[in-house]
Amino acid sequence: MIKAKDNRLAELREIFHGNRKAETFSFGFTRFPWLNHTQEEAVNKVMHAKDVAIVHGPPGTGKTTTLVEAIYETLHRENQVMVCAQSNMAVDWISEKLVNRGVPVLRIGNPTRVNDKMLSFTYERRFESHPDYPQLWSIRKAIRELYSRARKGAERENIRLKINSLKDRAMELEIRINESLFGEARVIACTLVSSANRILTGRKFGTLFIDEAAQALEPACWIAIRKADRVVLAGDHCQLPPTIKCMEAARGGLDQTLMQEIVRNKPETVSLLKVQYRMNDEIMRFSSEWFYHGELKSAPEVKYRGILDYDTPIEWVNTEGMDCNEEFVGESFGRINKAEAALSISQLTAYINKIGKERFLEERIDVGLISPYKAQVQYLRQLVKRDAFFKPYRHLITVNTVDGFQGQERDVILISLVRANEDGQIGFLNDLRRMNVAITRARMKLIILGDASTLTKHPFYKKLHEYILSL
Repeated sequence: MIKAKDNRLAELREIFHGNRKAETFSFGFTRFPWLNHTQEEAVNKVMHAKDVAIVHGPPGTGKTTTLVEAIYETLHRENQVMVCAQSNMAVDWISEKLVNRGVPVLRIGNPTRVNDKMLSFTYERRFESHPDYPQLWSIRKAIRELYSRARKGAERENIRLKINSLKDRAMELEIRINESLFGEARVIACTLVSSANRILTGRKFGTLFIDEAAQALEPACWIAIRKADRVVLAGDHCQLPPTIKCMEAARGGLDQTLMQEIVRNKPETVSLLKVQYRMNDEIMRFSSEWFYHGELKSAPEVKYRGILDYDTPIEWVNTEGMDCNEEFVGESFGRINKAEAALSISQLTAYINKIGKERFLEERIDVGLISPYKAQVQYLRQLVKRDAFFKPYRHLITVNTVDGFQGQERDVILISLVRANEDGQIGFLNDLRRMNVAITRARMKLIILGDASTLTKHPFYKKLHEYILSL
């Protein structure tokens, strides 16, 4: 990418990282009455972009809906597009949505990593179910048999000629099946790294869509960008960052994503989706003010959503002075706070009783128990498992880390923040993007458990604490 000269790759590099202007087409505005006005603007911005467009989708704003619409619209103008994401899960998610819209998708990548719904759309499955495949299979079988005869030393020259002729025939068939599969597909879907797959060698695309781009490492993005003329990135750089295992790479700047760089360098290419359809307005408002300049609005149908009348949608249970002490349990599992975990469980028990057990089951009210620390998550899971009270409700309760909840939502969310010490040390709770994910998973009720004296030494948690107390 750095060496690219006098080609499209070099131009895109100069637009993303340099001073070259991102250009646009000038045709009319298209109406999409089924989208809200900011989604409609985002799709139009994608259509008008000659080089790059960014769909910035905060929690619950319908980023996937918008992206699917943009892909669908692009396919009116282009025969085929490429859709990528950092993880297989994200690729499958967007692919499923496209299949539901009736778009023919060809899924490239290791079939063992693809979810069950998308398996029948994988290259391998489609290849094997092609009408020409039985013929190819019998030719390959014949080649194997001839090889074993040749090893026995019989009429070698004759067999070699036969093998070569069969190999040519097999190659012709493979090419024919490939052309047929790629010819039928309107969307080629794969992870960013899988875009280097040999079966994609030499293929070019008018547009590349990268979903969950804020979690994608920049080098991975460039693998796919080499195959495209223009790039559309969708994601939210105010939510989970990419996973960086090498601290040296992070210090060298590789923890900055390409999406962040383009947002900073070419703000005019960004469309912010501003209407959210997930949370009660009071749960959303703090995140909107801190991360999105107060620009988010709640859709009328969710603005006042709640489970109980006269309930506070968001509360902070202060564990200060309750002997809720944190313990360090090793690098990979971080910290644990057993007393706070027990308190989380009793809070959940009390809330289920308040709702009423029958109603809780009847309305299938779902709950998420979140902690940033793996050790705390494992301990909370044990407590839920051991407590007979939860037996009828276990299928409605998910316990996981913040990262495990990315892209998900629940009616009720409890967050155990774990940290409690005299120095105000909060470790990786300093990564506020993770907290943004945690506090925006709840539709109707959010309960945060944490030691206010420790946490409020940090301006974010101080502001959050004050905001909750003011409600």
